[in-house]
Amino acid sequence: MSTAFAAAYDWARRAVADERLPTAVLGVATADGTVALDAFGSTGDRAARVDDHYRLFSITKPLVGLGAARAIEQGLLTPETPLSWALPDFGAGRDDIVRLRHLASHTAGIAEPALDTAVGLRPALLSGGRDFAAGAASRYSSVAFEGIAAMTAHATARTWEDDLAGWASGIGADGFTLDEASDPHEVADAAAAGLDMSRFTALRHPGAGVIGRAADLLALGSALLRTATRGERTVVSARTLAMMLRPLTGDIPRLEPYPPERGQDWGFTWNLRTRAPGLIDRDCFGHGGWSGTEFWVHPSAGVAWVLLTNRAQRPGVDTDQLDNAIIAAL
Repeated sequence: MSTAFAAAYDWARRAVADERLPTAVLGVATADGTVALDAFGSTGDRAARVDDHYRLFSITKPLVGLGAARAIEQGLLTPETPLSWALPDFGAGRDDIVRLRHLASHTAGIAEPALDTAVGLRPALLSGGRDFAAGAASRYSSVAFEGIAAMTAHATARTWEDDLAGWASGIGADGFTLDEASDPHEVADAAAAGLDMSRFTALRHPGAGVIGRAADLLALGSALLRTATRGERTVVSARTLAMMLRPLTGDIPRLEPYPPERGQDWGFTWNLRTRAPGLIDRDCFGHGGWSGTEFWVHPSAGVAWVLLTNRAQRPGVDTDQLDNAIIAAL
């Protein structure tokens, strides 16, 4: 571990020692690769290791978004493509048009089912009522990514899982998977938090289902830094990444669970912390996950970081503190 990031690793060590997190795998990368990586704590009798798999939950969203962006680069989709192009049965009874950009920015206004919905993702997407008119507000949505997955598959004739495996292997991130044989750390309080893990994993959810290692996200972070700062084409081109980072939510109402005081905009599947009051550096994009996982890239600072952990309810855990400790070390 690089001693430059000692304060950040002390933060992770304290969070585990104080039992606010059961485990913590913390990694930091630059455009040239990983510069710090360590693991703390245990899940029961299982000590955390740096190469362990964890359930990424909503960090899945920008991974699926990158697949859709690659289809846009190939001329197979645009952000304006309607969801009904891929799913003609969608939208019956709606007087608006839900487009790819709405799905990618949490502005589609599709009623949200439970993360472990028993009816299945496609039926939930097609039968869900309208929450608000497309583009009129922003409310966080996971089922919208079933729509993005359907559109990408219709455009490319590849499932989102196969598409992810293809581009990720090209950057050395070959650990992304939905295979339970990867033995991810179980979420310590999943049942207490109301999630039926068996039902959830059976969905193979394109908004939350990917399992991965810190090394996979660090490889992605390094690749995106090379794209953002050097113009190097990695997963996508520099211009495509810039498109993904354009705010799509502006000043429209932000509804729970991301009210305006959280200080973020939504780009094309990326959370943009452009107005976050708690951060030293707001030139920041990334995503978090339900179990406490975090993945953030700071282009102007030239750093990306990953936190993998496994607790849904985390009182006393403020990852803005961790972000600031990493930025201040540069």
